[in-house]
Amino acid sequence: MTILSQIRNGFARRGVFLSKVTQEDDLAAFFQLVRPIAVGKTLIRIGGNFDGGYVTPDDLEGIDACFSPGVSTVATFESALALRGIRSFLADYSVERAPVSNEMISFEKKFLGVCDDDKYMRLENWVGKNACDGDLILQMDIEGAEYEVILDTPRDVLRRFRILIIEFHAMERLFDREGFRTIRQVFQKLLESHHICHIHPNNADPVWSVGSFVVPRTLEFTFLRRDRGAPRAETLPFPNALDMPNMPDRKDIVLPLCWCGGV
Repeated sequence: MTILSQIRNGFARRGVFLSKVTQEDDLAAFFQLVRPIAVGKTLIRIGGNFDGGYVTPDDLEGIDACFSPGVSTVATFESALALRGIRSFLADYSVERAPVSNEMISFEKKFLGVCDDDKYMRLENWVGKNACDGDLILQMDIEGAEYEVILDTPRDVLRRFRILIIEFHAMERLFDREGFRTIRQVFQKLLESHHICHIHPNNADPVWSVGSFVVPRTLEFTFLRRDRGAPRAETLPFPNALDMPNMPDRKDIVLPLCWCGGV
């Protein structure tokens, strides 16, 4: 059975029928593109041990603010940044307020999107109106809207962010040709200005496996801007000792080999 047949059959068993599937060579090239690399910075964990905590480079000195769209019931990441003197801007239309009260943390009741109206705002304009002068952090978990937001955001705005921590959803769309094109375009844009230095699967969602390609449905990526760290000839350990399951009552997902140096 060819890899394309495996992809079709695998999706059909899940009730998803694809008319056009991604070529094996394209998938292999994508996994090579997004392979995490050592960037000469120690990794640290910011925030709680489970959901809401993230592995990031220890390069926070001089960062002015964090923009954090997608608000859950915890804000351990933003609270930890506040202790370091870094203010955070939160946004989410689906909740009424930030989960914590802290003078270093502000909240706006809007979704991040590709227009500006009563419900949505563009990342470019959100950053601009808060008049931040220094480097920034983006910590984004917006349930699949991340693709259109990144494609909508000008490159010079993305370069404002020294560190990007983005949760990518519906990654099984890599197996569909149209979904693959969108996802690849997003990562190509981000990698123009940033390196990937860490990936962690979210164990709240399942894993899709077709042949040698194993794709967790949801993945947390950490990026560091290229001027802040040069690639090093080091083998990164996966899982990292700082990794923790998003859901503590479930076994964590180890990053599959196709993402980090295998197949």
